[in-house]
Amino acid sequence: MKITLYRLSLLVCLAFFAGCNKNTPKEVARTWLTGFNRMDFEQAMKVSTNETKNLLSSLEELTSGVSDSGKAEVKKVTVDIKDVKEDGDKAVVTYVSSDNPTEQKLNLVKQNDKWLVLFTKTDLVGVIPPDEDAAEEAPAADSSSAPVENRD
Repeated sequence: MKITLYRLSLLVCLAFFAGCNKNTPKEVARTWLTGFNRMDFEQAMKVSTNETKNLLSSLEELTSGVSDSGKAEVKKVTVDIKDVKEDGDKAVVTYVSSDNPTEQKLNLVKQNDKWLVLFTKTDLVGVIPPDEDAAEEAPAADSSSAPVENRD
């Protein structure tokens, strides 16, 4: 009986210490990126600065019309964290995603002893992969259709 109680106490302690270590830049970035990529903005907001929460709220409204099949498609996106650099109360996480293999960076800040993601409108440019279909459909610039100046 004593051994079982000892093992149970040990498991509880290990679970407690494992749970305490989730506020690292890497784990916060993983939580945020997973939520963001799956359009689970509530999950992403849990580890976001107030500024980032406002942006995510706007994105949530903009994506509310995405079909269920579209949402199912984005849930397939995976993220691979390549590097984490901490500098005091700031951190930069470098990652790639399965839908955009270009290395991207995610900024984090430490507020009230908690790491939070600082994501702005400017950061959206690097996260959203270019629409290859749109680029193919766009008309090419043609000098023959340019207006000609009348020199009479």
